[in-house]
Amino acid sequence: MSVSPRMQQLLDAGVEVVAAQGLRGLTHRAVDRTAGLPEGSCSAYLRTRLALLTAMTTYVSSSFADDVRKLADTINEHPGDDDCAVRETSSMFLGWLEHPELLVTRLELTLEGQRQPELADVSIAGGRQLLAIVADVMVRAGHPDPEERAAVLMAAMDGVLMRALREPAGHRREFVERSLQLLISSLAGHPPTDPAP
Repeated sequence: MSVSPRMQQLLDAGVEVVAAQGLRGLTHRAVDRTAGLPEGSCSAYLRTRLALLTAMTTYVSSSFADDVRKLADTINEHPGDDDCAVRETSSMFLGWLEHPELLVTRLELTLEGQRQPELADVSIAGGRQLLAIVADVMVRAGHPDPEERAAVLMAAMDGVLMRALREPAGHRREFVERSLQLLISSLAGHPPTDPAP
């Protein structure tokens, strides 16, 4: 997602507000204050609350897709290397958890999408984008039913992230790495080759 520097500043401030205060605290004024901009700046770009929420949902979805796409490129460079997949995915997850603002905002916006169909449409589109990236990794690795595997893996990984948010910081790495070892070996690991006849 390409945005102007000012819009980037506003969206980053919106993420900070939601991470700290939840969606109840998300107002145009709160975004302006957090961004250090004059009052009215946010509403000049995003006139309504729905416009602000929609722009943030698109922005957050795009940020996650960019990270996952980079991860997929790395994994695809090392076909069959499950250790690489676990290592690189763990690194991405731990980075998200160390600075969880985007992760928390994604959760908040996903839940809000259950109440506002317009937001749900944006979230669903973002989810499909992620699914396509992960399914492509499955295809390249030679897995059967790549979309089904990708969908289950993504759902399980979301669960790992949610649980990891509640883990003490000192326990997160071990929990994330062990969880991903189990998930990747069972759903996304290198498929065994058929024995020669």
